[in-house]
Amino acid sequence: MKISIISGSHRDPSQSMKVARFIEQRLRDKGLCDQTWLYALANNPLPLWDQGVWDGDEDWTRRLDPLHAELRSSDGFVIVTPEWHGQVPAGLKNFFLLCGATELGHKPALIVSVSSADGGAYPVAELRMSSYKNNRLCYIPEQVIVRHVESVLNEDPAANDPQADPYFRARIDWALGILREYALALRQVRKSGVTESEQFRNGM
Repeated sequence: MKISIISGSHRDPSQSMKVARFIEQRLRDKGLCDQTWLYALANNPLPLWDQGVWDGDEDWTRRLDPLHAELRSSDGFVIVTPEWHGQVPAGLKNFFLLCGATELGHKPALIVSVSSADGGAYPVAELRMSSYKNNRLCYIPEQVIVRHVESVLNEDPAANDPQADPYFRARIDWALGILREYALALRQVRKSGVTESEQFRNGM
């Protein structure tokens, strides 16, 4: 089983990347998957979508083929997003425009939202509302909102809030365990063939 983690922040370094790396390590330490892949949107590696994506432009094909191959070989995803002005960063929204059902369809994803304060709920709602429509990504019911992120999940124990840090570590472990079971279950859904349809290629 392969779980891919998408770090949605444009910044480098970022707290989102810190959280993404922590999650990747926990997946490995707990033996929840055989392989992980971490992809960061720091410094905007993906240009904004344009018509060339649909027209088979060579530059787009060269850029997207390696990304799509990694996503197609994944059984599940963790989507890590900061909250910027109450929103998902533009680069992460663009990521979903550039990836379709072939890469993400009928595979489970765990949303992990990151906030420097008490926020983080708006990106969860935004992702659940629209980002899955045509690519058929399946967000699991659980989510994690890492609030006051600077004070948790740090490698240096002295930098962590002694009350909040253990909670977030335990909550992430629990949510990752659920993600794994969804990944196992949805393999059979894809294998059944019922999700394939030339007539209904887009979501409603």
